[in-house]
Amino acid sequence: MAKKNPLKFFHKLAARYRIEDGKRFRLKHADPADTWKFDSQEGAKELLGQGVQMLSDLQERLYAQDKWAVLLIFQAMDAAGKDGTIKHVLSGVNPQGCEVFSFKAPSAEELNHDFLWRTSRALPERGRIGIFNRSYYEEMLVVRVHPKCLENEKLPAELMTQQIWKHRFEDINGFERYLCRNGVLVQKFFLHVSKGEQKRRFLSRLEESEKNWKFSLADAREREFWSEYQAAYEEVIRRTSAEHAPWYVVPADNKWFTRLVVAAAIIDALDALNLRFPKVDKKKKRELAAARVALEGR
Repeated sequence: MAKKNPLKFFHKLAARYRIEDGKRFRLKHADPADTWKFDSQEGAKELLGQGVQMLSDLQERLYAQDKWAVLLIFQAMDAAGKDGTIKHVLSGVNPQGCEVFSFKAPSAEELNHDFLWRTSRALPERGRIGIFNRSYYEEMLVVRVHPKCLENEKLPAELMTQQIWKHRFEDINGFERYLCRNGVLVQKFFLHVSKGEQKRRFLSRLEESEKNWKFSLADAREREFWSEYQAAYEEVIRRTSAEHAPWYVVPADNKWFTRLVVAAAIIDALDALNLRFPKVDKKKKRELAAARVALEGR
């Protein structure tokens, strides 16, 4: 299903799953198994191939222009396919201009700082793409579902009130607005997998020896809090979606479609930056001309 003008198609596909105003968003209306117009994965894979090549070109322009930085945040329940999506979608990007950070449980050092500290240290430089596999949103997800985690953050007792969640939403919104105003493009992806598909993938990890390393009993135990996590994700998307930092609620039951949607969203966002290779001034042109003469004379 290669297209002569894939940009137009990617723009339409990205818009379908983009949330810029979360006031009316309800997670129950998002279908994890949705594949839009695709009945099979063959056409999607061909389009993804086009997308990977386009991302490679856009990333090269981003790096050369050295004005914008790009932050891609991935959040999901376990086994939703974050790692595979990042690997496939960014497969054509030059590693020199892209870096992935995976955020696990915070360390003792990280717990001695504010909750945005550890991710702030990993923000991408101008001209580069930074990928957060999980992020500061864990504070509004894992910590929200398991509020005892707050005890490890050493906050003053007078700040441990019911207002803390409201304040953290405000802090996150302010932080992302600050990033946007300083030339950081923020795009956030929630890979929305169904409980049934997660179970199937967990069982696959148990049954296939080469996947055993992926399985953790803790992951299975977190399924007991499925409803709580779904409520937490819905509130996160409702309260932190913005035009300058949108969420994409990406169907994740079919990995091939997940990857296509993520690629489309990144391409659409980068294309909107109007990235261009730097123009060479007259002085530089003279230097290049002199270099040509020197090279041709040898």
